[in-house]
Amino acid sequence: MRNLEIRQFPCLSDNYGFLVHDSESGETAAIDTPDADAYLKAASEAGWTITQIWNTHHHFDHAGGNAALKAATGATVYAPIYDRHRITDVDHWVADGDRVTLGVHVANVIHTPGHTLGHVVYHFAADRVAFVGDTLFALGCGRLFEGSPGDMWQSLSRLRAWPDDTVIYCAHEYTQANAAFARSVDPDNPALADYAREVGEKRAIGLPTVPTSIGKEKAANPFLRPDDPTLAQSIGLEGSGPVDVFAEVRARKDRF
Repeated sequence: MRNLEIRQFPCLSDNYGFLVHDSESGETAAIDTPDADAYLKAASEAGWTITQIWNTHHHFDHAGGNAALKAATGATVYAPIYDRHRITDVDHWVADGDRVTLGVHVANVIHTPGHTLGHVVYHFAADRVAFVGDTLFALGCGRLFEGSPGDMWQSLSRLRAWPDDTVIYCAHEYTQANAAFARSVDPDNPALADYAREVGEKRAIGLPTVPTSIGKEKAANPFLRPDDPTLAQSIGLEGSGPVDVFAEVRARKDRF
């Protein structure tokens, strides 16, 4: 089985667009649709035809281009059933535990409420690749617009259980700001210090900080470490449970 081919490109102000291609079948999936024109341009440059669209959640910068991209390509649209009243132009609704395919490659659909109640991620377990939308960011996580801290911690715990070498494609270039915040709550973490330095070097020359990996995030991302006593102690919640620690870290990020 050949590896997936992935194209990443900037969209809007700080989104990333992703095209995932299986060369054997010729199928190509667009992950979310922040800007239909950007996706069409990227597909044309690669010589690919978009055959599927996989939405992670209902926000406009993730599903707002569905109609235009579907009209231009005839692609089949998959979206989370939890957002069935909030996403348009959908052909197939998917739920936790479902699987979607791209040629011979299989992605598991995982419901990750927190950022929104309906959010899902797409995990190619055999390929060690996942598209996580706004659930997990490099050194961050999505703002809790609809879900609770408990919801998001449970969702992130499912992602954290993946193998360390799982490559994570998140939907925004937020890493430099996330690094500054992370260091404010976890100042003595050497893995974080190294990561933050790498991020600064990349952004100084215009390079993306996405993708990342689960292993890298487990070592440095405070939102994957609320059960670490060191982090709890750092924010004055020594002995508290992970949901309480997560909630405090998220609240501080919202004010940062």
